[in-house]
Amino acid sequence: MDFTLLSGLAVIHIIALISPGPDFAIIIKMATQQKRPVATACALGISVAILIHTLLSLLGISLMIRQSELAYTFVQCIGISYLAWMGFQALKSALKQVKNKPINESLAPVNTKEPLNTSPAQTAVISTFKGFKVGLFTNLLNPKALVFFITLFTVLITPEVNLATKTVATTLLFILSLAWFSLLAVFLSKANIQSKLLSISHIIDGLVGIIFIGVALTIALNLINSF
Repeated sequence: MDFTLLSGLAVIHIIALISPGPDFAIIIKMATQQKRPVATACALGISVAILIHTLLSLLGISLMIRQSELAYTFVQCIGISYLAWMGFQALKSALKQVKNKPINESLAPVNTKEPLNTSPAQTAVISTFKGFKVGLFTNLLNPKALVFFITLFTVLITPEVNLATKTVATTLLFILSLAWFSLLAVFLSKANIQSKLLSISHIIDGLVGIIFIGVALTIALNLINSF
């Protein structure tokens, strides 16, 4: 068992996990606007997608996709479409909330101590399974995640690494991912935190939309420049 390799792999993955990106953005959106089971399901979905990327990289399938111009272009196009659509939906939600906010405030009861619209019902409530799918596809269809894991495993997981180390590495990345995103989901979905963040849900949606569309545009420009 190569513990030095596993330690290095864990540190790199943790840095990638806490870095702002589509995964981080979608967890914040889910945790602040949906019920806790939906947010934790989203965290599980992201972690399962990372597990799939890990297995595909270990099996060499991801590298085969990357080396095939047609296959990689197809994957990029799907990823761009999904991320752009998610970004558009988030921006649409933000604009809708901004548009409706003056109406809601004008109808608010005077001198009440009760917070207004502090429930996840302020936005469209989705099922736990849909939360899982959103998390899964957000990571799985992100071409940047594909490249990240190809690079990570090409450099660190060489053919000389034994099966035991590869198995532990796969398990480690999944556990770290699940622990981090679940922690965010549980913490941000606390009633007192969620009620405060719901008042700026339009800002959260706007930032999420910008992140998703920004990533989609970056991938699209790289794809165009590659021709």
